[in-house]
Amino acid sequence: MLLYIHGFNSSPASFKANVLRERLTQLGRADEFLCPALPHRPAQAMALLENMVQQHDMNNITLIGSSLGGFYATYLVEKYGMRALLLNPAIAPQTGLRAYLGPQKNLYTDEAYELTEQHIVELEQLNVPQLSDISRYFLITATGDEVLDYREGVARYRGAQQIIINGSDHGMGDFAHYLDKILVFAGVTLP
Repeated sequence: MLLYIHGFNSSPASFKANVLRERLTQLGRADEFLCPALPHRPAQAMALLENMVQQHDMNNITLIGSSLGGFYATYLVEKYGMRALLLNPAIAPQTGLRAYLGPQKNLYTDEAYELTEQHIVELEQLNVPQLSDISRYFLITATGDEVLDYREGVARYRGAQQIIINGSDHGMGDFAHYLDKILVFAGVTLP
């Protein structure tokens, strides 16, 4: 089972989620892909994710977290012992998102909401200061990420399997090039 966790102001309709969904469909494994629409409130998003994780065999789940989804995935890995592939992950959104306090709009759904201090508090509560087993992580990050500093992810997940893409961007327009490596990490047998 692959559980894709989208990022801030994103949705299951994101580019990377669609590329991954299409590849699994081609492999006849579409039923092994989950990608929930997450609430903008971190506590509500995590409650939804934890509920989904608890309904499946945790030994057979691979989390794929993009941006803020990578932050959420790290919390879940440390709590439940799964593995996660992280795509340009947010390392400290409780700090980084502070600059965006105020009116927000989801890029895919047009949902409008207010990013508040309560969001920041909830993110802080999900922060994992120390990683317990770095072998559970696989980082794919782009040096051309215009939103997050890729070096923070490289440092945070030092010792994990890593692919550092020279160039690219936060959205990873070249994401399809890495699908097979992602699927192998997730335990998917390729033809």
